[in-house]
Amino acid sequence: MSYDVDLFVIGGGSGGVRAARTAAATGAKVALAEDSRMGGTCVIRGCVPKKLMVFASEFRESAHLAQQYGWSATAGDFNWTQFRTKLNDELDRLENVYRNLLNGSDVAIHDARATMKDAHTVSLSNGETVTAETILVATGGRPVRPDQTNAHLGMVSDDIFNMETLPKSILIIGGGYIASEFACILNGLGVQVTQYYRGAQILRGFDDEARGLVADMMQEKGIDLHLGTNIVEMRAAADMDDDMRAPMGAPVPEAGPDAVGKPVWVKATNGDARVYDAVMFATGRAPNSHGLGLEDLGVQINRRGAIEVDDYSKTAVDNIYAIGDVTDRIQLTPVAIREGMAFTETVYKNNPTKPDHELVASAVFTQPELGTVGLTEEQAREIEPIDVYCTSFRPMRSAFADRPDRVLMKLVVSKETRVVLGCQIVAEGAGELIQMVGIAIKAGLTKEDFDRTYAVHPTMSEELVTMQNPVRSA
Repeated sequence: MSYDVDLFVIGGGSGGVRAARTAAATGAKVALAEDSRMGGTCVIRGCVPKKLMVFASEFRESAHLAQQYGWSATAGDFNWTQFRTKLNDELDRLENVYRNLLNGSDVAIHDARATMKDAHTVSLSNGETVTAETILVATGGRPVRPDQTNAHLGMVSDDIFNMETLPKSILIIGGGYIASEFACILNGLGVQVTQYYRGAQILRGFDDEARGLVADMMQEKGIDLHLGTNIVEMRAAADMDDDMRAPMGAPVPEAGPDAVGKPVWVKATNGDARVYDAVMFATGRAPNSHGLGLEDLGVQINRRGAIEVDDYSKTAVDNIYAIGDVTDRIQLTPVAIREGMAFTETVYKNNPTKPDHELVASAVFTQPELGTVGLTEEQAREIEPIDVYCTSFRPMRSAFADRPDRVLMKLVVSKETRVVLGCQIVAEGAGELIQMVGIAIKAGLTKEDFDRTYAVHPTMSEELVTMQNPVRSA
């Protein structure tokens, strides 16, 4: 049977674009549909704009630090409008880069929503239909609001980048990496930040010791973090009588004239009740799998909404594949890109390739950052006997300025093989450091290999190769 194209990719994020380009490079005729902005979550409303906001938020602390080193430095006021304008210009530039890459690869772009008419036919929201031998779903994920009365009054992470003005106060609900990163970012930009998390400690799933230090440092920097706390009720502040705003007698901060949207009154499980200029939900993400017509074709979607795939990213329908966050395997951009490349190797290069999901390094861009690769201490001790090498200290840069910042360096080592099973770093620049450590751990190096490596002095990271004795075994 003859088809319009060999491959149709649904989704123009990093994974979909990489798969489309690499497939086209083999001679395949490829088309791609994206109903929003090209570049997807990471480029337009995730990693890239978030990291630029991280950079912006660090300068106030840098100015304070500079004073301790003899500079007459002040951070002044942050101009959100100026930053946001430049940020949007940069995102426009990056979107054009992605479009140019696709055009340069002879990938046909459809700026439309795509749904499945049948296993080989894509219906586009502009009225067109395209037939394809193979379909690749790379639609990513989206932030979700909780099923709660008046949840529409709160923002989600996508909305942060579109704020017309910066709020004076914000309540962030959630304890994952998105909630914690934005708590640090907005705090650094001068916003009064309160964070509620219903669990016992933020950053669930990360190393206990590492996330504990991150939480301590966040509070040290002024974030009002409440653990074991959730919201009971939220209403538009304009709908509340003055005597209802703070039933426990707590002070009610006035919403500033430049507040984002309408101020929100929130009551918490701890009895606190107050008004915030803005509320942000960072309580989870969901795969963008529904409404595509996949279930009707026999594609299996699990309870979380993720498309189920085999080791080669193939769904239950032979010619339909899925990669990236819509499969809910590892929600990281570099993983989606690797899955896209493995798809091309498997389908168009006759080289069946499984995406490698083992020992993937990652970073949480809190302040301080948390870098991690391999097993946490808690995970490792459930598998085998381990030695833990760990040190925590004030780095030279902060100690000289009499700042309270602390660093954590931790190696988790197999007692039997001496292989380093995992590494955790909490420090400024931990994301940069963990990339290099990730290479060593991916290579299966032992603690003795680390020990044979000379230290670069004076640096924080030299501790990774100078820790001689385990602090504990398990």
